[in-house]
Amino acid sequence: MKKFADSIIIGIVLLGVCSCNSVKSTDLTNDNQVTSQTDSQAKTIIKIGSSSSTVTVLKLLAKAYQSQNKTVKIEFISNSQSEGAIAALKNDIIDIAGSSHKPKSEDDKGEVQYRELAKDLLLVATHNSVKGVNNLSTKQLKAIYKGDIKNWRELGGADANIVLLDRPEDESAKKLLRKYYLGAEKTTTKAVILNKEGELMETLQNTPNSIGAFSLASSLINELPVNHLSINGVVPKAQNFTSGQYPMVRHIGIFWKKAPSESTQGFIDFIFSLEGEKLLKNNGFVPAN
Repeated sequence: MKKFADSIIIGIVLLGVCSCNSVKSTDLTNDNQVTSQTDSQAKTIIKIGSSSSTVTVLKLLAKAYQSQNKTVKIEFISNSQSEGAIAALKNDIIDIAGSSHKPKSEDDKGEVQYRELAKDLLLVATHNSVKGVNNLSTKQLKAIYKGDIKNWRELGGADANIVLLDRPEDESAKKLLRKYYLGAEKTTTKAVILNKEGELMETLQNTPNSIGAFSLASSLINELPVNHLSINGVVPKAQNFTSGQYPMVRHIGIFWKKAPSESTQGFIDFIFSLEGEKLLKNNGFVPAN
């Protein structure tokens, strides 16, 4: 009987210990929830939507702004094309839309306003496995995209098949390539089409003997280990665009509502400030006048 009684007492003690631990655990969880909710409530949220070609510059500016304004949190909605971001803005899903094209007539109906913030040079680059090819003429670039030149050996490189990485025809990078170098001739059906610029950049880094066109600033900011090619002997850099020698740039701007919130206006003011301009210059962009 004594052993039975001792067992009952031990069981009660253990039950008490477990109950106490359980209560403490619940209290901690609730405290964490309250803290998390308080932190969230303390920050003003600014939502941004952008095309894949404008997300780099906007994230660069957002990071700098948040470091100075601890009560502001800038969230990026999944990026799409410029048109999708502008539609999200008009439907009050986001506060700012990044765009790689200037306003169209349907964009200007009194709902939103637009301002260009920078020019982004596009470069043609290769995987770092490509040796002996540092410059392409317009004729050679056309031949690669048409599929007439298929091997790097034809351009002074190694005996290796060229892997062409391309963007859809309605994307800004492909439009600019056509405008300045490719013309209207069809692209080879063997090109690998990548919908987002980030996908092309990642694929280029990981695919030997590949070539593609994307943002110079993105390459510099992310320190991509790729080869930047000159076109017709002109190096893709801001100075050569300013002097008129390198033409291939896209215009990056933002749309926002006619009457933005105070927090949204604060970020917009920062974007177009001297500090914002300096940040753009230091990272390979050409600030808008």
